[in-house]
Amino acid sequence: MKRTLGTCYYPEHWPEEIWAQDAARMKEAGLTWVRIGEFSWSKIEPNPGELHWDWLDRAIETLGAQGLQVVLGTPTATPPRWMADRHPDMFAVDAQGQVRGFGSRRHYCFSHKGYFAESQRITRLMAERYGGNPYVAAWQTDNEYGCHDTTISYSDAAKVAFHDWLFETFDGDINALNAAWGNVFWSMEYRSFSEIGLPNLTVTEPNPAHVLAFKRFSSDQVVAFNRAQVDIIKACSTAPISHNYMGRITDFDHFKLGEDLEIATWDSYPLGFLEDRVGATPEEQRAYARQGDPDFQALHHDLYRAVGRGRWWVMEQQPGPVNWAPYNPAPLPGMVRLWTWEAFAHGAEAVCYFRWRQAPFAQEQMHAGLLRPDSEDAPAIEEARDVAKELEDAPEVQSAQAQVAILFDYDADWAWSTQPHGAGLSYFQLILDHYKALRRAGLTIDILPAKVRDFADYRLILAPGMMHMPADLKASLEQSDAEVLYGPRSGARDEHFNIPTDPLPPALVGLDVTVSRVESLRPDMPVALRHGGAVHRYLEVLEGDAEVILVTAQGAPVAMRMGRQTYCGGWLDADGLDQLITIIGTAAGLALRKMPEGVRTRRTATEEFWFNHSAEPVQTEVGLLPPAGMIRCEL
Repeated sequence: MKRTLGTCYYPEHWPEEIWAQDAARMKEAGLTWVRIGEFSWSKIEPNPGELHWDWLDRAIETLGAQGLQVVLGTPTATPPRWMADRHPDMFAVDAQGQVRGFGSRRHYCFSHKGYFAESQRITRLMAERYGGNPYVAAWQTDNEYGCHDTTISYSDAAKVAFHDWLFETFDGDINALNAAWGNVFWSMEYRSFSEIGLPNLTVTEPNPAHVLAFKRFSSDQVVAFNRAQVDIIKACSTAPISHNYMGRITDFDHFKLGEDLEIATWDSYPLGFLEDRVGATPEEQRAYARQGDPDFQALHHDLYRAVGRGRWWVMEQQPGPVNWAPYNPAPLPGMVRLWTWEAFAHGAEAVCYFRWRQAPFAQEQMHAGLLRPDSEDAPAIEEARDVAKELEDAPEVQSAQAQVAILFDYDADWAWSTQPHGAGLSYFQLILDHYKALRRAGLTIDILPAKVRDFADYRLILAPGMMHMPADLKASLEQSDAEVLYGPRSGARDEHFNIPTDPLPPALVGLDVTVSRVESLRPDMPVALRHGGAVHRYLEVLEGDAEVILVTAQGAPVAMRMGRQTYCGGWLDADGLDQLITIIGTAAGLALRKMPEGVRTRRTATEEFWFNHSAEPVQTEVGLLPPAGMIRCEL
């Protein structure tokens, strides 16, 4: 697949007389794709039933005349103001019972039947009009599901839909639900599904089984909403359909939603994410303030390659300072080029910059684009031009299966967030910490969904923190030829959030390890390891006859191994994880190398890439990497 570039454009924001000039400049910059339309509902339909397609017709024609290909977005992330008059109860409700109303975006509840029908209506009108348009080469459903905490709604519509979902899940048997949830505790037993409320505004914490079920339901609502649009578009168009996921949004199952799509895309904002969601220390935030975390974007690249079953894009790439993070610095010169090539190294088909021109109005007026608000070039467009020239001689994307894989399970993330057992503990952060350790060892990684059972040709598989592990998954991992790393909290709960007791977790096949006790650790009370590093955040007491391969300074087992399986009962810091990865990576026969600070490598079937995310030049085995520098080696 050929690597291409694109941008996000809003013709409705600009005078029509400059559209053709914009299109020509996009073409001159080496861009191929232009995403439009995803926020345009009020322009298309300013009053109910009053449809104005003419401007969108001309915009698509103008872009297409320059040889640009359009990604057309359905506009359902921004229902117009009149929609609220038609459906005044369509808004989501937060956990405190407050309505999240009109005035920005994503102002709807996925469970509201009236808005669900409206979203189908506008999607059908758009698909019927543009499904055969030769310039519309791809579609995007909605925009950034889940962004701004908009997956879960505690509305009346959600309550009714949740009752229906529970009735179907438990085959109409309320006694089965009571038993599965342990509702005998605190006299929480229900006589009918209609008695079940939503798990908010309770005196103290609600039943964790109830919370987990509501999170699963809420995810399914997003999948159903998206599927309805996909079915309509596919009836009218053969162009591939995508959705743009957002960084560290885990409250719906992206794998499940992605099963209905041809392409997964995500929106990459390295500097904004470093400030508001990476989980970096203040020292790390300072060191990488103008470059972004060395691993956060890469993890998402690998995740969405899996969600898209090999086909994925960056739909929005940060080109300069953003407007929404606590602090919004500008990237180092060369970073936009590095971020672009990093995505291509992980298999991206396209990287699209957000946005074409900085808007001089409304909420995102401080968000940089490829052009300034006065239409002069902003710094990033020159880097985009450089990449476009480099792509002329670059080979096509040739992905290859990595030797290392991490299982990623959205359900596990919901389980951790339901019962973190310690302040700030999250499944995503645990995965990111393990991913970072693998990258510090110079490894290339695949992300796999939890439903995978075929692990052929992998040498090392990690399944940290997967709270519920079905028996067939445990058996498949035990039967694989790979070294497998579990824990902490792997296998700690059953499907309905009960602790298995016969035997106690993790109940792994062929690995004699039992978790006899758990504790979460204060930030100022880490437990030192004997050979350096520490356990922090979370620690389990391990028993069993498996070989002890990692111990505390006092000699208590932290990681135990039998055959090709290892269970780690602690959340290790960076030094501790580096030790553990060295032990099991060596056992797996992997070629490990200690990467310099900020330097990362990625191997494809035909190339090896080296990236310097640090602010200083670094000497490597393939040459000197300047700040924000990259070396691409053909294999």
